[in-house]
Amino acid sequence: MTASQAIDQLIANLADWRGEMLAGVRRAILAADPQIIEEWKWMGSPVWSRHGIIAVGNAHKDKVKLTFSHGASLSDPDKLFNAGLNGKVWRAIDLFEGDVIDVTALQSLIRAAADYNGAKTKRKAL
Repeated sequence: MTASQAIDQLIANLADWRGEMLAGVRRAILAADPQIIEEWKWMGSPVWSRHGIIAVGNAHKDKVKLTFSHGASLSDPDKLFNAGLNGKVWRAIDLFEGDVIDVTALQSLIRAAADYNGAKTKRKAL
């Protein structure tokens, strides 16, 4: 099974609002940058990458969490990050039932994360 198929299955098995939320987050992420790849890591976590991990998505009992690997290094003018704000590396967006995704803002954050990873990759190559 491919990573994309595993993510499809995860979403299908979430028979409540969390499946719809994760599917919406996924669509926004993949539409933000056509070079983003999907991965399946850590025994059941959807991961979106370009030049390294951008974000990890998880469905919890009461929320869908989208954790950005280098969120602390990203500008967040739309204030999407609402979890892990004191961390030195990671930042997350916790989405709860009834929340509405600001697709434009999320896609800007996704592109910023991909750009950050690309710049980091270039620095390593030097």
